[in-house]
Amino acid sequence: MQQGNLKEKYIPRLLKIYREEIIPRMVEKFSYKNKLAVPRLLKIVVNMGIGEATGNPSLVEKHAQELALITGQKPEVTRARKAIS
Repeated sequence: MQQGNLKEKYIPRLLKIYREEIIPRMVEKFSYKNKLAVPRLLKIVVNMGIGEATGNPSLVEKHAQELALITGQKPEVTRARKAIS
């Protein structure tokens, strides 16, 4: 195995905090015998509604960049299937 190709794997901040701080506290507080017994988060969903985007489409890209900074992932932009009118 070559040493030059090894990179540190990216670990999301929330997962790192969960593993280093939350699991040990919950094991201590609830007297779990095994750290795998601690409840886990399966999915986190972040939603953003942009009502002003109908008049100014460039706002979608701006808000998508902001959401990407917050979550660390590129957001999936979906438009309404049917207009509310």
